[in-house]
Amino acid sequence: MTSALPAPTGKVIRRGLGILWVAVKEEPRIFAVSAIGSALFGLMTIAQAYVFGAITAKVIIPSIRDGHAGTGLLVVAFLAVVVTAMLKVVGILARRLGAGIMQYRLQATYRRRVTRRYLQLPVEWHQRHPTGELLSNANSDVEATWYPIAPFPFAVGVLVMLFTTLGLLFVTDPVLALVGSVVFPAIAVLTVVYSRRMTPLMTRAQQLRGEVSTIAHESFDGALVVKTLGRETDETDRFRERSFELRDTMVRVGRVRGLFDPLMEALPVFGVLVVLLVGTSRVGSGHLDSGQLVRVAYLFTLLAFPVRALGWVLNELPRSVVGWDRVQRVLTATGAQEHGDRRLPEDGGPAGLSVEAVSFAYGTAGVLAEVAFDVAPGRTVALVGPTGAGKSTLASLLVRLVDPASGRVQYDDVDLRELAPGAVAEVAAFVPQQTFLFDDSVRGNVTLGADFSDEDVWDALRIAQAERFVALLPDGLGTMVGERGTTLSGGQRQRLALARAVVRRPRLLVLDDATSSVDPSVEQRILAGLRTSRIASTVVVVAYRLATIALADEVVYLEEGRVSARGAHEDLLVSSRGYRDLVTAYARAEAEREAEHAGDEIEEVVA
Repeated sequence: MTSALPAPTGKVIRRGLGILWVAVKEEPRIFAVSAIGSALFGLMTIAQAYVFGAITAKVIIPSIRDGHAGTGLLVVAFLAVVVTAMLKVVGILARRLGAGIMQYRLQATYRRRVTRRYLQLPVEWHQRHPTGELLSNANSDVEATWYPIAPFPFAVGVLVMLFTTLGLLFVTDPVLALVGSVVFPAIAVLTVVYSRRMTPLMTRAQQLRGEVSTIAHESFDGALVVKTLGRETDETDRFRERSFELRDTMVRVGRVRGLFDPLMEALPVFGVLVVLLVGTSRVGSGHLDSGQLVRVAYLFTLLAFPVRALGWVLNELPRSVVGWDRVQRVLTATGAQEHGDRRLPEDGGPAGLSVEAVSFAYGTAGVLAEVAFDVAPGRTVALVGPTGAGKSTLASLLVRLVDPASGRVQYDDVDLRELAPGAVAEVAAFVPQQTFLFDDSVRGNVTLGADFSDEDVWDALRIAQAERFVALLPDGLGTMVGERGTTLSGGQRQRLALARAVVRRPRLLVLDDATSSVDPSVEQRILAGLRTSRIASTVVVVAYRLATIALADEVVYLEEGRVSARGAHEDLLVSSRGYRDLVTAYARAEAEREAEHAGDEIEEVVA
């Protein structure tokens, strides 16, 4: 999901302003509070100019001329300064608090929207997008989208200050207003040049943030491969290349800002100096008094604030547009699953399963074609087939991780697409090939936060043949298993994943080669326990071992995405040559592994 090349500056600004309008519609009340606070700040800043001018003309100069100042005038001057200062503080608080709350609320809202969309999109969509990129969409891209919100209410509020100040300047002295206003075209030109320089830099920086996040996630996620194959240097170089490119881009951003900021500070000061030079001669000629000159000079210093505030917003718009585009690619992604409103009883006994003419393809590559079979409630069916036959894809379809391109999957004669969100998980459980455990306790990994008693957990562990090793752990159910279960063996992790499914007492249990890391004898006890336990499940298992296949009531044999044969194991050995050859190969490979294992044990005894 790489972003397109940056648009021309004018288009970026128009699109960025459109995004800011979306923000206003999302949080109108908070924006209003912040903008009003900003306007109050601007008006009180202007009022200070009048207060200072009046104090200069009516208090300071008369006191210097007369040698003393009246107490009443000093009190009035003091109160005027304090009141304007307090109102200015109120405006600052409203502006800053409102802008901060608005920004963080929008970020939280859009992070939730992105996350909810992730949950709605099917597994096949997630498989097409790197995890690091998805993390970047939900984090840095959302943050970048709403980064201009911090100065935005300030910029809108000080527009009042800008127009009011210009009006007062022309009312006070049109000549000085025209002389000083020469600086504003220069500021506008500087802002445009700055935006043009910053647009491609900020666009590239945001793209690089996503790329750096992706590389880091891939390296951490593949740490075992990186370590065992000695690829640390290559991964470090790959990360360094992108990180240094991001660093260099941000350095260029800093250089542009380092040049822009002093110029923005210098131009208003230059305007004030010109105004003072011209204003001094006008005071001498009697066209202006000293108080008015102080007021005009102060008003010119104030004009730099609204101009800079607008510049802050405009300069962040490129980054905002890039973040918005990347977030919208998620929010507008197609392929979300549709749901009905039906639900199945959770305690209705084993579920009947029906697969009717199901076809599925990844892109243009077909995986399943017109697959059809039924599983009677309470029966155990083994899905068998060579690598690439579509067994894992079919297992995903059975629990609606993906939807078929055609055909349908039914529980108790109800199409899965007619079920309400979450209804499939209420009656079915899936244990995939790759086991994932959280950095949590054994209990936490089995219950996943659901309300199950310790007795329920131990029953599930007993069925999954995990009771014994869990009991030997230092803290039993409370033992922390480490990130991804690193403190456990592969077989132990698989048994905990199976217990996680069993504890929910599913009406349908789908196992996608979920016991491949478990000893054959333990696997047989697990499957036998599932048949004799009180969880009352229909079981569909993707099987490779002959002992596992033999325990099934029926076998569905897949070849090239189609059901080639189905029936009892003994019958298929006679009627299907492909099935017989495959199972024989499985048995031969299993016997060789067992012989090798036995040889290793003998060598250990002799040693």
